[in-house]
Amino acid sequence: MIAVIYSGSRNADWKLSDRGQIVSEFRMPGINPFLYDEKFISNLLNKKNELITYAEEIKRIYFYGAGATSKDRQQIIVNAFNKFFRYAKVTVGHDLTASAIATCGDQPAIVGILGSGSNAAYFNGKKIKENNFGMGYILADEGSANWLGRRLLKDYLTGLLPEKFEQKFVQKFNPERKQILDKVYRNPQPILFLTSFTDFLAENRQEKYVDDLVKNGFKIFFETYILPLAEKHPDLPVHFTGAIADIFQDTIKEMADGYGISVGNIIRKPIYNILNYYTNKN
Repeated sequence: MIAVIYSGSRNADWKLSDRGQIVSEFRMPGINPFLYDEKFISNLLNKKNELITYAEEIKRIYFYGAGATSKDRQQIIVNAFNKFFRYAKVTVGHDLTASAIATCGDQPAIVGILGSGSNAAYFNGKKIKENNFGMGYILADEGSANWLGRRLLKDYLTGLLPEKFEQKFVQKFNPERKQILDKVYRNPQPILFLTSFTDFLAENRQEKYVDDLVKNGFKIFFETYILPLAEKHPDLPVHFTGAIADIFQDTIKEMADGYGISVGNIIRKPIYNILNYYTNKN
């Protein structure tokens, strides 16, 4: 049996498969080693009945997630998983690698993530080439759910939302200034709050305010991440994964066309393609 996990900061999708058949699939809180330590991850695993049931049957685990960008952070996950899954070999990788596997398999491409966070990289068909992107939810994440949520809240608190749209926002969330500031500055994981407005933005994507907000975020994302990569690798398509990429894919394609960039696959949840990839290799 194999387990494949794709984790953002907010949620993690799990698929347990035996001989090509899905045995169990579920969603858990995200596992980001930048945000959580080994003890937290261990406690999380021990709360899931499906994992307790199949723990000793799982022989290989493929985990890809946000924050798993360095050997020391990857080791946090490996250590927690090794204690719980005693008979499994654990592979931990960056979410960009998962995006590449899901969208282009073993073919070279530029891959971008627009989900809870945002990032992009060149994939040579075997591995992601390191760059200076991916600086996290405070310094970067342009165009992501985190960035969009941050801008939405700031515009609300400073009175910059259009009147009718503000009424929708207030009716939906009944937000108070103190509550917002507490969740941003006192909550140990503010990114979970900042990314929680994705569904609201999706429901109102025809609003001019939302359209302008998304286009502004994507413009920064393209000019900061995609264009420098496209200039170095001009003949490659750009593939995207993530909820924001999927919801606003028409905007991505329109913007990419304006920059002369070819968009390939846009996949909301890479987990299914990753599972197929490793099922065929086992």
